[in-house]
Formats: sequence, C-alpha cells, structure tokens
Amino acid sequence: MGKVSIARVDERLIHGQVMTGMSKKSGANAIFIVDDEVAKDDFMKTIFVNAGGRTGLAVKILSQDEAIKYWNEKQFDKFSVILLTKNIKTIYELVKKGLPVNELNLGGIAKRPTTTYVINAVAIDKAQADMLKELSNDYKVTVYFQSTPSSSKVDLDAALKLFK
Repeated sequence: MGKVSIARVDERLIHGQVMTGMSKKSGANAIFIVDDEVAKDDFMKTIFVNAGGRTGLAVKILSQDEAIKYWNEKQFDKFSVILLTKNIKTIYELVKKGLPVNELNLGGIAKRPTTTYVINAVAIDKAQADMLKELSNDYKVTVYFQSTPSSSKVDLDAALKLFK
C-alpha cells in the first residue's frame, strides 16, 4: 500500500531542489502532480515529467478525479508520494474526498491584491486560511508554511493570526 508522505501547494509545481530535499526528508519515491489543467495538456505533462525525472523520483500527473480513483482502487500502489497541487482549493477538495494527507506544506503562492504574505514566498487570503483551518481541525492535517526544506517553518496558528 502506498501513502502520501507529504502534500505541498506550490504554483510552480516541480522545483528540482525543493523536491530533492523534500524526498530525502519524507522518504518519498514519487511525485504526483494533481492538477486538472496540466493533466489535459500533453506539452505541460512532458515538461513536468522531464523536470521531475531529474530528481530520480517517479512522476505521475493526474486530474483530481484520477487521483481519488487511484487512491480508492489501489492506494497509490507502493508509491510513497509527494503530492503537489498549484492551489489550496485542490488539496482541500482532495482531502474532503478521502485522500489521506497528514502533512501539508505551503511553499509557493504568489502575492495577489486580496492576499496577505504569511512568509516571503506564500500569500493567502481569508477564504484560503479558512480552508486550511478546516483541514487542520476537521481532518487533523498538520499545516505549515515553508518555501524550502532548509528554511524555517511557520505553523498554521501563527498564520491565522494575520486574519483576525
């Protein structure tokens, strides 16, 4: 049976140095990108598979429905997975649909007019903060903000104080 070693939200998806560091810390042997748009785009799939392949990890690109089906039918086979999404909403929906995630790292979300920086590389809005709080409280997901494995972590409680 496989497992999600760690989930990460990063708009860039595969960032080689980050993935290498995360795989060493988590023991992962695969990267699963879950993104409906990328899953439909053969050109982008090729780019991400090639980029991920340079890390030495197996790479799969799945839509949300494919990821849920793969988990429900095969529990990700024997893969220990770094689960990557571009946004908080996708990981939120995956967890709500039954994908078991214990640890969620937020590492690369660009600043937008309605968002607030939590750490240098991650900015979220109130609705996203509420989704993260629900994941933490209702699904017991450990949520933290950390752009690279060597940078310091900011926990969810500290981030939520920005939205009171």
